[in-house]
Amino acid sequence: MALTVGFDLDMTLLDTRPGIKAAYDVLAAETGTYIDSDLVVSRLGPPLAQELAVWFPAERVPAMVDHYRALYRDHALPGTLVLPGARESLAAVRAAGGRVAVITGKYAPNARLQLDHVGLDVDILVGDTWAESKGDALREHGATVYVGDHLGDVRGARAAGAVAVGVTTGPYGTEELRGAGADVVLGSLAEFPAWLAAHLG
Repeated sequence: MALTVGFDLDMTLLDTRPGIKAAYDVLAAETGTYIDSDLVVSRLGPPLAQELAVWFPAERVPAMVDHYRALYRDHALPGTLVLPGARESLAAVRAAGGRVAVITGKYAPNARLQLDHVGLDVDILVGDTWAESKGDALREHGATVYVGDHLGDVRGARAAGAVAVGVTTGPYGTEELRGAGADVVLGSLAEFPAWLAAHLG
């Protein structure tokens, strides 16, 4: 089976904080609801509905999920930044004859828009996954390595029996990622191509 490497999206491949903050600010203005968008973008990773439930009553959350997703194209894409080493990491997987899978908690159509916006080409995209459900997607596509910035990403990799590679570009540092079970922790994806070459021997 060909090598398949999975990557998380937010704060692993892309710094999506500026655009997500903008989208939440518009959502707050349009609904008249206070949302601390700086706090929101400091803890990206868990499902959208979980974050929205902090700011809206439970009965409004499904509608707010739809509202936020509709705002995403116009307000969240323009601020997207490609994190250091992301393009090189995808190229390294392909140079090794592998496939690139993005396994993300983000709504898949918006994840596709985001990847297209910055010109990152991936072979597999699975959205609406979190923690152990990321493991289901990794197993389905035969991924043996999963790279992410969140403790939930480590849990997903462990659930799939994949090598869990943590990166400290998100909210967690080396000790926290290792404590969650990461097999290796990198400062950023800039270190990934060299790690992959050593891992493949």
